[in-house]
Amino acid sequence: MNGRVVLERFPAGGPRGSWPAEEFANALRLEGQPAEVVMDLASDAFLVIVRPREASD
Repeated sequence: MNGRVVLERFPAGGPRGSWPAEEFANALRLEGQPAEVVMDLASDAFLVIVRPREASD
């Protein structure tokens, strides 16, 4: 397992000029979550993910 958590999925074929995955991820970043958007080619969707924080020893 790669350790990423998928928070939301957005279809890649959204309306022109609309970036719902980026807007959702940005709202999460404003709340302090390190969200990012990645493309899942197999499902043709944008995924908003959070990678686990690395433990600092």
